[in-house]
Amino acid sequence: MDAGAMPQPSRAKLPDGVDLWRTSELLDAGLGSRAITALVRRGDLVRLRRGCYIRGSVWAGQKPWVRSRQLIAAHAHGTLTTSTGGFVYSHTSGARLHRLYLWDVNDLVHVTQQTCPSCISHGKDVVAHTRTLAAEDITFVDGFPCTSLERTVVDCCLMLNYRQSLILMDHALRKGADVEKLRQMCNGLAGRNGVLSLRRALADADARSESPGETLTRELLNRLRIEPPDLQVSVLSAEGQSRLDFAWRDKRVALEFDGRIKYFDFQPTDEAILAEREREKALTEEGWTFIRVKWSQIFREYEFKMRVLRALGKQSAAA
Repeated sequence: MDAGAMPQPSRAKLPDGVDLWRTSELLDAGLGSRAITALVRRGDLVRLRRGCYIRGSVWAGQKPWVRSRQLIAAHAHGTLTTSTGGFVYSHTSGARLHRLYLWDVNDLVHVTQQTCPSCISHGKDVVAHTRTLAAEDITFVDGFPCTSLERTVVDCCLMLNYRQSLILMDHALRKGADVEKLRQMCNGLAGRNGVLSLRRALADADARSESPGETLTRELLNRLRIEPPDLQVSVLSAEGQSRLDFAWRDKRVALEFDGRIKYFDFQPTDEAILAEREREKALTEEGWTFIRVKWSQIFREYEFKMRVLRALGKQSAAA
């Protein structure tokens, strides 16, 4: 190839050592528009938003919740040379940066800024909110300007439904959100759309819940008016100490939610699963009844209710 000639699209290669680029950076690296298009078609490059790309192999290997944060990073990188930096990531984007659980929420990027000049276009993948934030409402997470944990929770709950809000609130309390501060913020929102869902979620939240599935299971038990169980119950058997997601101690009935893998960055090893099953077997031999619930089953509410009531009724009769 002659010096200075553009690489042919079929032979184009991405620069080493970097995984996220603006279009201008790819052009500076010697890749023309045809080469960029060819890389996208081959899957070597993925367009995350207008003017920002990621290495295809990196994108393919990311978990869904990591991809959601990657889109925020792409927005920050893509606007690095075009924004004055007068915004912070907020609402569900703030929640993702704080690594709070979100359920059934889209990947739109939310930003909050004091003013929104008409000459600035954020793009279709961005929702811009206009508000003056107090200094205590702003923090930095992973180097990104972001609303504080409490401000993020309140803003999210004002736009989410009750069950989505409860999942978020449970996790925020588990991560140390200031309950009194949340109450004070609620008191100043009388009449706002979504405030009833926010207040209800705060009243019903339980920091002992360890996953979105556990939160939804607890909400369903309450909505079906089933006798409430204890959460995160420690019991001892011949196989050692076990911790049960939900337990009706007096009836020796345990309910375990089997959906953690979807929401955590690790997967239990075969040894850990075997040990858990051995402890469950030991407890069963001591008179415990186990109900195992998967994601799909908590949305089949009648079936769920009958399973729980049968287990509770069986143990009551045995007693």
